[in-house]
Amino acid sequence: MQLEIPHGEFAGYIFDCDGTLVDTMPLHYRAWNAAMQRYGLQGDLSEDLFYSLGGVPTRRVAELLAEHYGLTLDPDRVFVEKEELFLENQTELRVISAVVEFAREVAKRAPVSVASGGPKPIVRQTLAAVGLADLFPIVITPEDVARGKPSPDMFLLAAERMGVAPEKCLVFEDAEPGYRAAEAAGMQFVRVPSRTMAR
Repeated sequence: MQLEIPHGEFAGYIFDCDGTLVDTMPLHYRAWNAAMQRYGLQGDLSEDLFYSLGGVPTRRVAELLAEHYGLTLDPDRVFVEKEELFLENQTELRVISAVVEFAREVAKRAPVSVASGGPKPIVRQTLAAVGLADLFPIVITPEDVARGKPSPDMFLLAAERMGVAPEKCLVFEDAEPGYRAAEAAGMQFVRVPSRTMAR
């Protein structure tokens, strides 16, 4: 994978987790597919719809999927069941090497952080499972802010925790909500092609 790094001087680096640092998206898709089928989804969950929601907080994903398919469900309950299904497959996790190698290199000279739409315990467990927990002491998730992606709140908080001005941060993301959040935060970003890897 060739990452297109924009020109400029950056003082801090923010990484999404799922689909950016760790190739989790196929596993998240399987977990969402199984969870939604428990609540009345006929057939398989649309992959296009699933990938378009990358980075959106998990409970909000449950609401959006229910709206799309006309299902009645409790987002909190689906949230719990979906994460349980995901954790059952964590042994299959693999890092996205190009991004992790870049993160390890820049961490030698600048602060790095994670800003992920997943629940904090799951994100931390995912990072630990692939040996990245020590690399990222700063982990921001929807629990830390008023609004998740595509709002800029998570990236702005990550910049604040790193002690870096937003315009001096570079974001690594794999989905549209993350790109929009980075733009809203006044940050440049790198597109990580997670979907092509999942196929």
